[in-house]
Formats: sequence, structure tokens, C-alpha cells
Amino acid sequence: MSTQSPRSPQSGKPAATTSAAPAAARPMPGQPNGGGSWQRGRWMLLLVAIVCGAPIAISYFMYYVVKPTGGTTSYGTLVEPQRPIPESLVVTGEDGKPAKLASLRGRWLLISVDNSACDKACATKLYFMRQIRAAQGPERERVVEVWLRTDAGNVADVIQRAYPDTNMLIADLAQVSAWLPVDKGTKVSDHIYMVDPNGNLMMRFPKDPNPSKIKGDVTKLLKWSRIG
Repeated sequence: MSTQSPRSPQSGKPAATTSAAPAAARPMPGQPNGGGSWQRGRWMLLLVAIVCGAPIAISYFMYYVVKPTGGTTSYGTLVEPQRPIPESLVVTGEDGKPAKLASLRGRWLLISVDNSACDKACATKLYFMRQIRAAQGPERERVVEVWLRTDAGNVADVIQRAYPDTNMLIADLAQVSAWLPVDKGTKVSDHIYMVDPNGNLMMRFPKDPNPSKIKGDVTKLLKWSRIG
């Protein structure tokens, strides 16, 4: 019995033993090849989300659970649950142009709230925020000072000259108060707040604060988180 493959009488080439798949059954270029590809895509998106959120989660864990400084607690009060910057919170800059406060996401924000007249208590908070940021040395560029002004009044020249790096933004007091929590018996203008680079309000400092202790909290957060 011959063991040679059957050949086409015209071409002399071996005859195909199986038929080609119909063109309609072949995947188009770039088309996911079955349900497995979609499943892998979902896992990849989840992995990206975990990787992006991990630095802040680790910094919070190290700071509030492990407590790397010999078991001491933070000076500021951790805000729980998270309070993202409201997308509806629109502020007006010194150039008169409106913008969402959430557009400042990407760096750590130190926030104070006061009217434009800025009394002694207001000026003291601005001074504290400036000094706390400066004390971070090469890490200071990761921190932004924000003064949310609750009216459109003029800011004194002496304040503008003393704090040129502070973002002096006009904001609606009702919206700001709905977002920023206070201690019992205090008001929103009594506190300094901290927002993480993802735009989440994460810490509130007490009325008449100790700036050295705020500086310690900020330093530790910057150390344990590499984002922002």
C-alpha cells in the first residue's frame, strides 16, 4: 500500500485534508479573542487602581497602625471616612478666573479658611502654614498652601507680600463648611486642614495649634508616601 500523500492532479501538491476556517469566524485585528481577554483586561484595570492607590494606603497604614515613631499618635485628627474635594466646589483665583478646587489634586494641600480682612488669628495660620512647608526642605514642593477666602474683599498688601506662595482663593462658605468638619465648639476658620494628593481630606488640626507638631505630622506623611 502506498504511503505517499494524495496529490492534486493539477498542481502536484498534497491535497488539503481540512478546510480553512470561514472568514467570518476569524477575529478582526485588535478584537479581543474570547471572554478570557475581557477578563484579563478587568484584572489589569484593578491592578492599575491598586498600584496607584497603594502609596497613600501604605503611608496611612505606617503612620496610624505601625506608628513608626515609637508608638506615638498623630497630632492631627484623622478624618474618617474620606471626604473628597467636592467637584461642585468652584473657587476664584486672584486673576478673577473660576476653577474647581479639585484641580489642585496631585500635591498635599494645607488649607485654612478665613474672610479677606484676615485678622490676627488668620495671619497666624498663614504664617504657620508657610513655616511648616518651608521646614520640609527639599520636600516642600510637594506641599501647597491654600487660603480659602469666604468673601471677595481686598486682601491687605502686607498679607500679600508676606505670603506670595499662598493660593488665595475665594470660595463659598456654605460649600466649604459642608465639606470641612470641625471640633465641637469650634468653627471652620479655627482649623488648618490637610488634603492628600488624591484630593481626599484626611486630617484636621486643632484650634490654636502647635506648629511644631503639625510639622511633625506633615514630615511623617511625606516620608511614608512617595506620591504628590
